[in-house]
Amino acid sequence: MLLSTPKQISIGLLLLRVAFGCLMMVHGIQKVMGYSEMSSVFPDPIGVGSQLSLIMAIGAEVGCSILLILGLGTRLAVLPLAFTMIIALFVVHGGDPWKMKELAALYLTVYAVIFVTGPGELSLDQKLFGQATPDPE
Repeated sequence: MLLSTPKQISIGLLLLRVAFGCLMMVHGIQKVMGYSEMSSVFPDPIGVGSQLSLIMAIGAEVGCSILLILGLGTRLAVLPLAFTMIIALFVVHGGDPWKMKELAALYLTVYAVIFVTGPGELSLDQKLFGQATPDPE
C-alpha cells in the first residue's frame, strides 16, 4: 500500500489550488472584458440587480481566485467561490440538464475539499500564519 507523504499532500493541494484558481479566473476575466455588454443582462439570481451580481461574480472569480492560488486567506477565499457555484448550480442552471450543471458541481466539490483540508504547507497562509492544515488528530 502506497501512502502519501506530507510533502506529496502539500504539492497536491498546491496543484489543486493553482489549477482551479487559474481555471476560475479565466471565467472572471471574461466577465471583466465583457462588463459593459453584460452589466445590464447578467442574471440576477439573488435579487441585488444585474450589475451588482456581475460585480460580485467578478470579485469572487478574479479576486478570490488570486487568493486561492497564493494560498492566502484560503478558507475564507473559497467561501465566495463556493457560494457563486451554489448559485450557478442550483439557481442559474437549476432547470438545465446535468451537462450544464456539471462544471459548477465540479468547482463546488473542489472548493469544499480545499475548505476542509486547508491550503497545504506550500501556501502563504502557512508561511505567514503557520495555518496550512488542521492537525490530523
